[in-house]
Amino acid sequence: MGNEPVPLNYLPIAIFAVIGAAFGIVSLLAGWLVRPHRPYRAKLLPYESGSPLFMDARVQFPMRYYIIAMLFVIFDIEIVFLFPWAVVFGKLGLLGLIEMGVFIAILVVGFWYAWKKGALEWE
Repeated sequence: MGNEPVPLNYLPIAIFAVIGAAFGIVSLLAGWLVRPHRPYRAKLLPYESGSPLFMDARVQFPMRYYIIAMLFVIFDIEIVFLFPWAVVFGKLGLLGLIEMGVFIAILVVGFWYAWKKGALEWE
């Protein structure tokens, strides 16, 4: 590796890439040659179970569902931040308490905003 040209150093990488690509192509071709080419009627039915579809799978979900999902993720992330803070609470002192209070206040404002916009109407 001392005086040899730089492209020669990349030769093992090129060989490895060619072998990897060849293995992928040979595997796909072998699967194509071995698989059955005439599927029977039951194989063509949905999910191979024979149960017919009863409605279109592309249904629209209400926007409220997505807002509640985002709120769940936000509050889940809040818990991820609260656990380490609770572990080192004694070392942080008053500044750590104030910082976590501000963090929770920002999340409460977001929760209040979502509630006022009607995304969190409980039925």
